[in-house]
Amino acid sequence: MNAEAAGRLVLLTTSHRVAPGLLSWPAWQALHAADRVVCAEADHPQLPYLREAGVSVEEAAPDARELVDFCREGGRQAVVVTSGAGQSALTDGLARLAGSGRETMPDLELLPGSYDLPGARLLDLVQVMDRIRRECPWSSGRTHQDLVKYGIEEMYELVEAIEEGDREELREELGDVLLQVVFHARIAEDDAEGPFSVDDVAATIVEKLVHRHPHVFGDATLTTPEEVRATWLRTKAVEKQRASVTDGVPVAQPALAFAAKLASRARAAGIDARPEGEDVGYRLLALAAEAEAAGVDPETALRGAARAYREAIRAAEGVA
Repeated sequence: MNAEAAGRLVLLTTSHRVAPGLLSWPAWQALHAADRVVCAEADHPQLPYLREAGVSVEEAAPDARELVDFCREGGRQAVVVTSGAGQSALTDGLARLAGSGRETMPDLELLPGSYDLPGARLLDLVQVMDRIRRECPWSSGRTHQDLVKYGIEEMYELVEAIEEGDREELREELGDVLLQVVFHARIAEDDAEGPFSVDDVAATIVEKLVHRHPHVFGDATLTTPEEVRATWLRTKAVEKQRASVTDGVPVAQPALAFAAKLASRARAAGIDARPEGEDVGYRLLALAAEAEAAGVDPETALRGAARAYREAIRAAEGVA
């Protein structure tokens, strides 16, 4: 057996999360230098672009024995454009031949032709959600109104995961919240009068973030968190053109958070408005405003105290 490898066999992998035709330079070099290019999938998304670039592609199931023999004859190079499911039959066959100790094997190379960009798995989520919306009897009939309670539940579960400091739970709950966003966006696509997609949702928030961060994306110089916040609020006020500082404050949020947000808006606008009243509701309102002015979120503070109270009750009950 010749100890030197004969020829070269390249397994070219690509990502379905990157637009077809966007391949790395080493991938294009390997494809153009190949004596033979094989792909088992006739509808592989890369094939039209390879052919447009002058690469001749043979549509056939790659066979380990046959490809090894091909590469060994004259030191030729073959490239296998792998499928999305991989090439387990080919790789298993190559492993058996190499492991036999009786074969002169070509140089074997696994060459990534394209890589996932950060956030690329979000495309998978959008595709999965689209299919579920079309094919699932339950999901296909949901409306925005149907999902409201689930969105609230998921946000509370996310808050609990943060408070508990459970990293695994945090990752899962963030996914559940993200699902709500993608689900609502997919439902919106079906609206007959004002449809929009998850891309429109993303474009809107990107535009907002860029506009409200002139110190990051523009020429503004903001050096402190206070300056950033003030710029954010001024920019938001111009964008929204609201008649009152209370406009846009969700009335349905928890009462302490609602009170603190109103106090924050009033304080930022220099408005001194104190409702008259002596019952517990007004005392709680005053405490919420006091906490907000001190930089304390009263909702979080009360939740922390309530959690401690719960643990004290459980300890008194002898419950671990």
